Amino acid sequence: MTLFDQVSKDIMQAMKDRDQIKLQALRGIKKEFIEAKTAKGSDGEMSDDTGMKILQKMAKQRKETAEIYQQNNRPELAETELAEAAVIESYLPKPMSDEELTEAIKTIIAETGVTSVKEMGKVMGIASKQLAGKADGKAISEKVKTLLA
Repeated sequence: MTLFDQVSKDIMQAMKDRDQIKLQALRGIKKEFIEAKTAKGSDGEMSDDTGMKILQKMAKQRKETAEIYQQNNRPELAETELAEAAVIESYLPKPMSDEELTEAIKTIIAETGVTSVKEMGKVMGIASKQLAGKADGKAISEKVKTLLA
C-alpha cells in the first residue's frame, strides 16, 4: 500500500472516530500529495520518497508555527499545531539517534576523504541524500561541521 493510499484509508478511519485534529492533519497531507501528483512536470504518480519529503516539510512547518504561537501567548493554537505535527510524524520513519547520525557521517567523511570544513559541501551532498528522512538537514549540517572542525 502506498503512502497516499494509507493516508486516504486513515482519513476514513479518523472520520469514523470523529477525531477532528487527526482528520484535519490527514486532509492537509492528502492535499499536499494531490498537489505533488498534479504538479507541472509530474507523471500523475507520487513516489513514497517524495511523500516523505512532503511530510518532513509539513511537520517542520507545524512545529515552527507552534513556536510562533507560543511566543505570542496563544498556547491553545500551539497545542493544535503540535498535535497535527505528531499525526504527520507518525508516517515518517523513526529519526536517527545522535550516535547513529555521528557514525553515518563519520563513514561518509571517510569515504570522501574530506579533511577540512572548506570541503563540507562534498560531505553534505552525499549525507543529505543518504540520510534523507532519517535526520533533519540542520542536524546533519551541525554534525558535519563539528566532525570536520
